[in-house]
Amino acid sequence: MTEMTGRVAAPETRDEHAWLEDVEGQEQLAWVRERNAHAESVLASGERFDRMRRGILEVLDSTDKIPGVVQRGEHLYNFWTDAEHERGLWRRTTWESYRTDAPEWEVLIDVDALNAAEGANWVWHGARVLRPSYSRALVQLSRGGADADVTREFDLTTRTWVEDGFTREESKGGIAWADASGDSVFVYTDFGEGSMTTSGYPRTVRRWRRGTPLSDATEIYAGEPTDMLIGAGHDSTPGYERDVVFRHLAFYDSQMYLLGPDDSLTLLEVPRSADPDLYRDWLTVELREDWTVGGRTYPGGALLAVPLEHFLAGDRRFEVLYAPTPTTSLAGASWTRHHLVLNILDDVSNRLEVLTPPAAGSGRPWRRRPLDLTAGGTAAGEVPELATIAVGAVDPDEEDALWLTTTGFLTPTTLSRLDLDEDGATTAIERLKALPAYFDTSGLHVEQHFVASADGTRVPYFQVSRDPVTHDGGNRPAPTLLYGYGGFEVSRVPAYSGGIGRAWLERGGVYVVANIRGGGEYGPRWHQAALKQNRHKAYEDFAAVARDLVARGVTDRAHLGAQGGSNGGLLMGNMLTQYPELFGAIVCQVPLLDMRRYSHLLAGASWMAEYGDPDDPEQWEYIKEFSAYHLFDPARDYPPVLFTTSTRDDRVHPGHARKMAAQMIEAGKDVTYFENIEGGHGGAATNAQAAFMQALAFEFLWQRIG
Repeated sequence: MTEMTGRVAAPETRDEHAWLEDVEGQEQLAWVRERNAHAESVLASGERFDRMRRGILEVLDSTDKIPGVVQRGEHLYNFWTDAEHERGLWRRTTWESYRTDAPEWEVLIDVDALNAAEGANWVWHGARVLRPSYSRALVQLSRGGADADVTREFDLTTRTWVEDGFTREESKGGIAWADASGDSVFVYTDFGEGSMTTSGYPRTVRRWRRGTPLSDATEIYAGEPTDMLIGAGHDSTPGYERDVVFRHLAFYDSQMYLLGPDDSLTLLEVPRSADPDLYRDWLTVELREDWTVGGRTYPGGALLAVPLEHFLAGDRRFEVLYAPTPTTSLAGASWTRHHLVLNILDDVSNRLEVLTPPAAGSGRPWRRRPLDLTAGGTAAGEVPELATIAVGAVDPDEEDALWLTTTGFLTPTTLSRLDLDEDGATTAIERLKALPAYFDTSGLHVEQHFVASADGTRVPYFQVSRDPVTHDGGNRPAPTLLYGYGGFEVSRVPAYSGGIGRAWLERGGVYVVANIRGGGEYGPRWHQAALKQNRHKAYEDFAAVARDLVARGVTDRAHLGAQGGSNGGLLMGNMLTQYPELFGAIVCQVPLLDMRRYSHLLAGASWMAEYGDPDDPEQWEYIKEFSAYHLFDPARDYPPVLFTTSTRDDRVHPGHARKMAAQMIEAGKDVTYFENIEGGHGGAATNAQAAFMQALAFEFLWQRIG
């Protein structure tokens, strides 16, 4: 029977494969093991697979990887995995040591040793360090990589777990420090019946004081059962300490409250679709939709600013820090001590601006200037065209310094430190770390192309190939992998991947990334253009790119493969069922496929803002048009397909992939299926598992379109 969650259920139809939704049932896991054995026998038994697996694992386990760090006080913290530390090390070093070729690391937590001691399979989920003392941390660990995790308190001075410290049992949710003393926390977790939303996330946030039982934690805020999740946090900026409560009703629908000393709540009255942010004196608001306020209309995609004190007093005169254009969107905004650095995508290429605010209430405008990436002849100025530039503050409380990361399809990632003066001018760029070249790029080049979708919309895509493509039909069709996502306002930009380079590009494959609607490449409008009843626009865009690759002579149908995961798995399901004539093979990973049931499975209800509510008969009328599970026709011909998922994925239910594979196998279609027993939504809990899963996909593609 269809579960009920306060909505009217869609008309029931018999689903003979529904039994596969029992994630850990013995009969179901027996089915999984049988399919896994088949996949391993046809994909994982050859020399090519083993070479690719070992090559990818060598990249993932490489000790030459950039140890990404965050600064907390005088230390730089890093989480590291390699061949000897499969589950990883949480460790720290100093700036002086980090600048050397061989930093000295102080190990705080060895997750492999912890698993051995406890007989567990913990996967690292992160840590929250207490400011400003940096003496304690709230550490999150997940069993097998699931979203649900536990929290334990760790003493950073003694490097031991805190006896009788703050701990949280396994649940989706978390704990956040609630003050500088470390004697109270905000906790949002499973408190029993009625404390979780229909999406499976915490419905309440409570203040928990040290030395008291969790059951005595004081409730600060409770959302509605149909909300997505509730949380809270503490702003520890010196002189601007404050607490906030977040209410997420759905994706793109949230509220932020200031929490007073008496636990009173003051709503920041901005559109619920907007993203407000607080920094020192300032409130910034990033809009997703047009907003008319104070006699002025601000466009969706804009970034606005106003002194917080003025806003709370009723002032709605905003400074427009960024306004979108037909080709640009705001990719990010990072505060340093005195500046706000904007990262702007222009036709999916980055440019950076430094904005300097006036004294709050002075009435003077913000100053702006381009961020200089060529100071001192630095290597950062050598960023090639069609690459990605990202920035983030080193310590926004204390200094005007940025982490500067550059990467591209053929350009190994480089990490630098960039310092600004009080006017926003670049004073120095220090190259800190760089990836080695993991694959041979000789003869390879990157191109950007644009194609008209079915409705005439201009859709960009990146192409990485060995030979310049001519238009005289003289090219031999190349094995081509077309990757896409197209959802949740996520942008797909150039990035260096040693795995793709070794397993695909070096072997003669062409790699293509499609920037289809539903993503964030052109801001909220690009995303909103493919929501709910317009979902088909994303699929039309992807199909247009596929056709253009053939029309341009890059490949042909027999040599064209497609790949995507999660929402991209839903994309693949629709390529499979709606556009089977375009592809020679499809790789569908951790997918959504049964869109009648999705909102009742695990975190599915939280995505109704993206896809719609299938229990509303009117909305089901358009949802069924992209429910791949229901679009399958046993009488049609389909390209070979590989489904992969994870038993421990508690975000997208593995039943989607299981059921789709089962009905296709029953109809005699060419289906390969593999389900990792661990891994969570990422599909793998260790580098070895990740290398195996990636090699499976590439071996499948080489067999089918190579």
